[in-house]
Amino acid sequence: MSHEHPSTELSPLSDPGVPPHVHRRADHEPRMEKKAERQVAILFSLGALSVIGFVAAFVGIDNNVYIFIPIFGSTHAQQLALGMALAVGLFAIGAGAVHWAKTLMPDEEIIQERHDLTTSPEDRAEMLETFRAGAAAAGLGRRSLIKRSLAGALGLFGIVPVIMLRDLGPLPKKALETTNWKAGRRLITDPGGVVLKASDLQVGTVAHVLPQLPEGEEHTLKDLNKDAVIVLRLRPEDFDLPGDRLSWTHEGIIAFSKICSHMGCAVGLYEQQTHHLLCPCHQSTFDVTRAAKVIFGPAARPLPQLAITVDSEGYLIAKDGFDQPVGPSFWERSS
Repeated sequence: MSHEHPSTELSPLSDPGVPPHVHRRADHEPRMEKKAERQVAILFSLGALSVIGFVAAFVGIDNNVYIFIPIFGSTHAQQLALGMALAVGLFAIGAGAVHWAKTLMPDEEIIQERHDLTTSPEDRAEMLETFRAGAAAAGLGRRSLIKRSLAGALGLFGIVPVIMLRDLGPLPKKALETTNWKAGRRLITDPGGVVLKASDLQVGTVAHVLPQLPEGEEHTLKDLNKDAVIVLRLRPEDFDLPGDRLSWTHEGIIAFSKICSHMGCAVGLYEQQTHHLLCPCHQSTFDVTRAAKVIFGPAARPLPQLAITVDSEGYLIAKDGFDQPVGPSFWERSS
């Protein structure tokens, strides 16, 4: 008795093709189209309002305020408000874009035959025309409500990184332009803190100094970045100083900011034979005899000179503070 076994051969699957296109209500009902357009605009507008709320929270909520939230406990109020505003704004813009694509943009499926060779000019022209037709069908040009609300939402979101940059720390204001050097403050050695007399310096001597602060005040690390000064003693006839700069010296003793005007490194190498100061970082070279004029290297300005004299006891003192900001350039620098 013979048994017939079913065939195990697989028959090829036929191409099911593209399913029939299902039209959306917004495709043929103007009322639904307008409704979808308003919904998209509302979402984009919500994104814009969230950015305004972000700025308001940053400016209006004190940084030291905490609120209690069940489950989460004590929470920083400003950070919570900023996070919520940013999250709502990003969600609203994203949801608006998705809703726009789902309800108003063309959704018809298109079959494109592909082959290995480069497309013909006719095919490229057809593709370009298809792209233009799709852009026109999206209706951005005629949907002014969506266009304006999207532009407003995305434009306002550009404020967010600017606000976040402001939170990096307090603004410097005039801090970069001022130092602790004031008229009458004595020069003290760094390190050591020994008050310096003119008689302590011989020709060719170099000293690193700071201003003597009032009792109870101490130098901070930030002060050292601006207050450091290098003092040198030359023969008075060696100087070739412009204008009244010679009156800023005392018996051949001259003082300059120690902070390089290029990148803020400490200028501490002195060539006694040439009277040159050298910055070890990028080799900017300054001529001491000509008011620390730049003679080599990338520095753009001379080292600021500190006007000095002596008091009744023979101690070296500052006539006044620096007449210009010390150190490298910064945006708000006026000179």
